[in-house]
Amino acid sequence: MGVLLDHLNAWLAQIEGPNGHWQLFLMVFPYFLLLEVPLNLLVLLGTLRWFIREHSAVPLHRNWHPRVSVIITCYSEGKDVELTLRSLAEQTYPGMIEIIPIVDGASANATTTEVVRRFKAEQRLPANRVLRPIAKWQRGGRVSSLNTGLAFSSGEILINVDGDTSFDNDMVVRMVRHFVDPKVPAVAGSLRVRNARQSWIARIQALEYLLSIHMCKIGLAEWNLVNNVSGAFGAFRRDFLRQIGGWDTHTAEDLDLTLRIKSYFRRYRLRIPFEPRAIGHTDAPSTLRSFLDQRLRWDGDLFFVYLRKHRHAFTPRLLGWPNFLMLMLSGLFFQLVLPFIILGYSLVAVFILPFSAFVFYSLLIYALYLAMSGLLYLGLMLMVSERPRQDLALIWILPFYPLAMYALRCWSVVAILNETLRRGHEESSMAPWWVLKRANRF
Repeated sequence: MGVLLDHLNAWLAQIEGPNGHWQLFLMVFPYFLLLEVPLNLLVLLGTLRWFIREHSAVPLHRNWHPRVSVIITCYSEGKDVELTLRSLAEQTYPGMIEIIPIVDGASANATTTEVVRRFKAEQRLPANRVLRPIAKWQRGGRVSSLNTGLAFSSGEILINVDGDTSFDNDMVVRMVRHFVDPKVPAVAGSLRVRNARQSWIARIQALEYLLSIHMCKIGLAEWNLVNNVSGAFGAFRRDFLRQIGGWDTHTAEDLDLTLRIKSYFRRYRLRIPFEPRAIGHTDAPSTLRSFLDQRLRWDGDLFFVYLRKHRHAFTPRLLGWPNFLMLMLSGLFFQLVLPFIILGYSLVAVFILPFSAFVFYSLLIYALYLAMSGLLYLGLMLMVSERPRQDLALIWILPFYPLAMYALRCWSVVAILNETLRRGHEESSMAPWWVLKRANRF
């Protein structure tokens, strides 16, 4: 203990010298920014490349309209599922669309079941739209619903969506066009928060979806580095999905499936595009409690999938070097290691730095994160946004965005510890506890 105090006193004496401020800066500078800044620049360069390609490419009109099956996983959406069904029935896609709403635990979700039945009975669908509802009377969980849809679907292209997500009417057209390339096994769709006006929490998430998800996927997709095909909205080549065994039990089934697809990347030279113009609209948690509960599950699932279930897949022999390095950086480091570094850095700064130095470095770091967020937002408005007036309304949230992301990073520590010590993924609402327990192999 005495040795530590001697070192601390020597350090304090050193920073009080003539070059003390410079030495202090070098000692406490958040060096993790040296990784975050290049990643954001990679995203911006990819977005610029996408923008140039989109505006210079000659439109191609292909007479290829494969049969599409849309699996809708329903549990307790109630009347919201009607909006989802209607938005799918009104798609402009000229080919056949098979709509398969699957109500999980239908006996306990009478409202959702009744809404689906009434829609089928009352709506006159076009000749190229087929509605095939499936009621699963005993609840088996989300993965059970998805695999049921896979078994009963007949489309060449399969799109999985949540029961509370609605879509722009050109969604299917934009998603399907990527499958002309036989090297594409899956396509990621874009999600927007439709209840952004409901609360501050919802507004923060609306901006997060645009900057941290939408923009990042556009930029990373240009380098074939898409990190996840969202479970709320993704498209797959049905034959490929059947060959790899469909969805697997446990939570975070979307990340699990994406990693399994990526394990074939190097062998077959596959790619996963992101379609920013295929827009889905979903409700985000509107209260702080529900928001934190959601992120507790999301971040805990990351730890489970990356380190317990798929640690063997983190090899360039399967993924190829670009995706291997990106998964190591964005998956392992940013998601699982960086939260602990940020929290530890904050605690050290609070207890060791002089107050004036603490304020200075806090403002400096805030300014750096605000500048990065501002650049992404500017890129969004100039190159990407198809709803500029709606997105411009979120500009006043931008100054609070770095603070919210910092709080989320600290909360990630809680989520990771919860999964490490208590196997928190087994407490997920995505499936009954007995399903998760019986599938517990990791």
